[in-house]
Amino acid sequence: MDEHEFLADRFEEHRGRLKAVAYRMLGSLSEAEDAVQEAWIRLSRTDTSEVENLGGWLTTVVGRVSLDMLRSRKSRREYPLDGHLPDPIVSPVDRSDPEHEALTADSLGLALLVVLETLTPAERLAFVLHDMFGMPFEEIAPIVGRTPVAARKLASRARQRVRGTAPTPDADLSRQREVVDAFLAASRSADFEALLTVLDPDVVLRADTGALAGIGVTMRRGARAVAQNAVAFQRLARSRTTVPALVNGAAGLVSLEDGQPKAVLAFTIVGGRIVEIDILSDPDRLRALDLAVPGV
Repeated sequence: MDEHEFLADRFEEHRGRLKAVAYRMLGSLSEAEDAVQEAWIRLSRTDTSEVENLGGWLTTVVGRVSLDMLRSRKSRREYPLDGHLPDPIVSPVDRSDPEHEALTADSLGLALLVVLETLTPAERLAFVLHDMFGMPFEEIAPIVGRTPVAARKLASRARQRVRGTAPTPDADLSRQREVVDAFLAASRSADFEALLTVLDPDVVLRADTGALAGIGVTMRRGARAVAQNAVAFQRLARSRTTVPALVNGAAGLVSLEDGQPKAVLAFTIVGGRIVEIDILSDPDRLRALDLAVPGV
């Protein structure tokens, strides 16, 4: 084995962690892969003979690359002004995917990613690297160009935002599935009262149809508004098939038409009720996702 192959093998040992860092930073699977690839390019051009902790070195590189990508994205306003939903990670319910499990560890639901989207790039990096991956502030500080004390404050502000906004979902996956199934059955039968029993009174629905549709993300708040939207959605989608899936490790649904994905629905369930629903129906983004579910 030559030196290049040896280095490539060592890099592959860290790939899963690096992609998990980048996904939490960027909320985009394709951009996360780009950030990891850039880390490999930089590694292959660097003399690593004096690098004692390769994993830490690579995490720092991915952090820097992701931070630059976030800042560039904001300066160019690549997304609609009314926002966009992060990429969901969709898996079948009957078998595990090691890569997907690594990406969605620690209950990384779409609801949390949506909150991370509201942070400044520096706050997001400090929070992700410290709170999610245990990197000390002494190592985070040079990445954001701050002192360790300032980096700690960045993470603290982000933590307060997350704790105050991102709901903590129920952990029981089978119970989640029961609630989602009840929601689907009530939507199909237009049972308005049954919908109200599974929806939290302050439920929030976000639907991302894509920038090309000229709409971006639309929102509905409150159980009655969301119930009305759910019934209308099912009436419009009578020709579709809806299959269960795991969306970021939680019970979700994929809507199909002629075997092609038309929407991914993610649910956040707290106390046995749905508190958030995130729907991605942007056709371009759906085509780019790896939807390993029946019918796709």
